[in-house]
Amino acid sequence: MRVLAIDTSRAACSAAVYDGALRYTFARESEPMSRGQSEALAPMVARVLKATEGGAASLTKIAVAIGPGSFTGLRIGVAMARAMALTLGIPVVGVSTLIAYCGPMLDDPRPGVIAAVVDAGHGHVYFHLIDSKAKQIFSPRVISLRDAVRAIGGSPARIVGDAAGLLAEEARRAGVEVDASGASPFPDIVAIARIGLAADPAQWPARPLYIKAPDAAPGRDDAIARVEP
Repeated sequence: MRVLAIDTSRAACSAAVYDGALRYTFARESEPMSRGQSEALAPMVARVLKATEGGAASLTKIAVAIGPGSFTGLRIGVAMARAMALTLGIPVVGVSTLIAYCGPMLDDPRPGVIAAVVDAGHGHVYFHLIDSKAKQIFSPRVISLRDAVRAIGGSPARIVGDAAGLLAEEARRAGVEVDASGASPFPDIVAIARIGLAADPAQWPARPLYIKAPDAAPGRDDAIARVEP
């Protein structure tokens, strides 16, 4: 299967085409930006498809990052993904931005947990906690940095996401050792493609994921969809 991945959920505009059978990325682009995704996305998608053998006609699925993120950014990416899927007659799946951040860590399994954190402002983060086998420990929610450290507890932890530095600083103040080397302002677009490739459209709908209340959680508690690199 061949998937087009799109991400406008965080401070970038990204697109890539990944072939699961070949385990090959035909093309990928990521351009950091806090605004302007609506103008940048369509030309970027056109470029990665032009660099792909068979172009748009060779696609079998589309994957789009669904947040949490900016209201406008999420709608831009989701709208384009849905429109392309409808035009091409192929399925589209939504991949949580928090899950996308965790993707590269799952290729390097280690003891402990993986915490994905995205800045929610005012000392709070969007937080998702899984183990190294992709089993969910805490479903996505908005919590304080202090409560995120408490959720991690004494487990060896790797922290990913654009708020990884903030959480690592809070953890150090609490005497908790964490590895924040996976910090990134936006997810790896190929990770979104690979997760999306294995995702079931019925379970991973392409609609924006807005997490507002501290106890908000999506309806599924299954492991993260993934394919081997």
